[in-house]
Amino acid sequence: MTDFTRLAEDIAREAGDMLLAKRPTMSVAPGAVQTKSSPTDVVTTLDRASEQLIRQRILAARPGDRILGEEGGEAPGESDVRWVVDPIDGTVNFLYGLPEWAVSIAVEVNGRIVAGAVNVVPRGEMFTAALGEGAWLGGERLRCNPAVPLGQALVATGFGYDSARRAVQAEVLTAVLPRVRDIRRGGSCAVDLCSVACGRVDAYYERGVNYWDYAAAGLVAAEAGAVIGGLRGRPYNSELTLCAAPGLFEELHDLLAPLDPERDT
Repeated sequence: MTDFTRLAEDIAREAGDMLLAKRPTMSVAPGAVQTKSSPTDVVTTLDRASEQLIRQRILAARPGDRILGEEGGEAPGESDVRWVVDPIDGTVNFLYGLPEWAVSIAVEVNGRIVAGAVNVVPRGEMFTAALGEGAWLGGERLRCNPAVPLGQALVATGFGYDSARRAVQAEVLTAVLPRVRDIRRGGSCAVDLCSVACGRVDAYYERGVNYWDYAAAGLVAAEAGAVIGGLRGRPYNSELTLCAAPGLFEELHDLLAPLDPERDT
């Protein structure tokens, strides 16, 4: 597991260095920005360049492994190891020069995430985790905040790209906001989950995030002592991902569940 983590960290660092070096010119070049699922769901040439670099480095080190990437989809392999890659989580932040974006690389063995690295590039912060071996920020072992009452919880969340989904998320938020300390919206699932892990927020929930968004950061949060899951005992998933310390997790879950946050209308 440690070897996987070290390799993921090294590759995430190299990709982050490339992105930081090239962002000022490439991100504003003609044709550098395209859209995917909606006009607000953007992808840049550097998303693709970052993923290409990551794939090349993984295959150079472990040529038989499979790779799932946000931009390039699934690449087959012969081993039971699959790498789950988000070349830039928080592309809109990246495009606008905001600091909440990251390179995220997770390692899955037989369907279970066992290692991960999340490089929050603008902050110079590398979050890492290995299954059963803890979560780390640099040389500091991470622990999430102890559970606080829901009314004292600082809660991170995010919003989808589809306008109808956003309307529902805003409706849910109006019910959540009066019941918590405050809300933070950073714009990167991976960074938000790492923020739970290191105690910068108490909890996080969001509908519509993808596997590559939370694969590495979910392990970081879990290894830091947080509970991460979906609604009504389901594993965390694209319908809803919820993360907080034990105790607070249940309180936030019980607030969200009657609001039906998995709907789009």
